[in-house]
Amino acid sequence: MNNKKLVVAALAGLICVALAGPARAADKIVICALTFVSSSPLFIAADKGYYADEGLEPEFKFFRAAQPVALGVASGDCDFGVTGLTAGFYNLAGKGALKIIGAQSRVEPGFDFVAYMASNKAYDAGLTSVEAYPGKSVGMTQVGSTFHYMMGRLAEKRGFALADVTLKPMQSVPNMIAAVKSGQVDSILMVAHIAKALDGAGAAKIIGWVHQETPWQLGALFTSTWNVTERREMVEKFIAAYRRAATDYHAAFNQLDKDGKRTFGEAADALIPILMNYVGPKPTPAKIKAGAPFIDPDGRLRVQDIYDQVAWHKANGLVDDSVDPSAFIDLSFVDGHYDVPGN
Repeated sequence: MNNKKLVVAALAGLICVALAGPARAADKIVICALTFVSSSPLFIAADKGYYADEGLEPEFKFFRAAQPVALGVASGDCDFGVTGLTAGFYNLAGKGALKIIGAQSRVEPGFDFVAYMASNKAYDAGLTSVEAYPGKSVGMTQVGSTFHYMMGRLAEKRGFALADVTLKPMQSVPNMIAAVKSGQVDSILMVAHIAKALDGAGAAKIIGWVHQETPWQLGALFTSTWNVTERREMVEKFIAAYRRAATDYHAAFNQLDKDGKRTFGEAADALIPILMNYVGPKPTPAKIKAGAPFIDPDGRLRVQDIYDQVAWHKANGLVDDSVDPSAFIDLSFVDGHYDVPGN
């Protein structure tokens, strides 16, 4: 081939490249989460390539408590987070740094997720049901935690003052477990897979389930306000991947039989090996199933419940009066949210 033909061939190749457009690198995103089963859609989307399908390249950062997840997103160190909704989260969101854009887990009737537990000593002394809480001590992680909120809602429902219960902040879940096993506290609230293990080992007693008393929107998916305003297309892609994974989770772990009992089949068996790569510590298939909460397949929130949570935290002096849920809940990324105020 002479030089002229080489030049023509090269120009033809350049034209084809130009028409095709530049190769586009994957959009890197950082996801903050806890290594809980409630984070499952995040893990499923990564393992099944749903992020990659949307042109996203995920990196995970894992934490041991909810507040650092929210702080990571607010600071810009992370692009997305899922975690339980706490007073600390609402105070941070109220400053304008965060936007709730979808749902994580919720405490749903029929799905064991958080148990009320009594120490063996307290159980033998009469703490055999939630009606017997007045006068007892309850261990929790921190003031304003999800445990604090669930206990407060139970007090309202059962007609006793929260002040009738001695709340003891213990800073961590392991400390709570140790305290109820030793009888240092009369009770704790605990996630299902740990609660069932404690009860089965005779270390403490399950006396009820939160879903039987006060169902609520426990967790949410959120991003930074900056991402919503400046990188909306990226957020939309992330939501698409997350919802695909949530639908997979729903088919595997949200199913009830004709008697209202949870059932796990081949779909769950297929996802459990994926989740065991992320969930900790020392997961087993039985623990994955026991700890699997209800997660909405489309990422839909129970919006009024979030307003109710903020109102409760304000009434108890845990959230600033200026915090307005309408300012940090963005319903534009997911259709069909439940109980939207004003609708």
